[in-house]
Amino acid sequence: MKIQLIISFLLAAILVNAQPHEELKYHMKYGFFKGGEAILSVEDTTYEGKEAIHLLLDGNTVGVTNMLFGVHDIYESIVDPKTYLPYKAIRNIKEGNYRWYNEAFFFNDRDSIYSQRSGPKKVPHNTVDFVTAFFYMRHTNYLDQFEGGEEFSIPVFHADEHFVMKVKYLGKTKIKSKLGTKECHIIQPRIDKGKVLNSNSGLKFYITNDEHRIPLLLEFDLRVGALKCELHSYKKNGIEQVD
Repeated sequence: MKIQLIISFLLAAILVNAQPHEELKYHMKYGFFKGGEAILSVEDTTYEGKEAIHLLLDGNTVGVTNMLFGVHDIYESIVDPKTYLPYKAIRNIKEGNYRWYNEAFFFNDRDSIYSQRSGPKKVPHNTVDFVTAFFYMRHTNYLDQFEGGEEFSIPVFHADEHFVMKVKYLGKTKIKSKLGTKECHIIQPRIDKGKVLNSNSGLKFYITNDEHRIPLLLEFDLRVGALKCELHSYKKNGIEQVD
């Protein structure tokens, strides 16, 4: 799995908590070193005269990590506030010498997508872009119906391809965080381990078991060690929620 997909999972997981007028900031740590930051801002907007939610994500490396392999990824999604399905998705990637930009338009009533890079595509029903997959999951009550060990699938369009993402629900645990000790759902996307992850179950997301569904912690089991992404700041309606 390429480093681009690691960053994509990181940003996508933050969307579990996406609600209008919120901002979440995360620090990525490799051992004792801070390797990067990820920020999500969410606000109400309109799209073709309809009410919508605008999701803006910005992830970048810092310090030594940035000198070794600079990453600056920006994702934007415009989402229907009633169905939580995307109208439009933008992916703007800068990772080392790698560049990628694309805009995709979703026509959910016709199960189709138009990609600026490759044209029209037929896709499965209720396909979402990668970064809104977890946003969609939160609002369709996936997590509340499980006890532990269950697996579910979400049709996803990402990097100009569509595929089915399988996610395993591992149960609940308590996590210490900037917001205090919280009971969390544990979810685990099942993906090809590739050259980066230590196994195909090397990702874990810890999401609060409350009405806010805040991702407190993300863990990546890499071949070269553990990478953690921890909530650092959480603003709601402009007010900081972290003491």
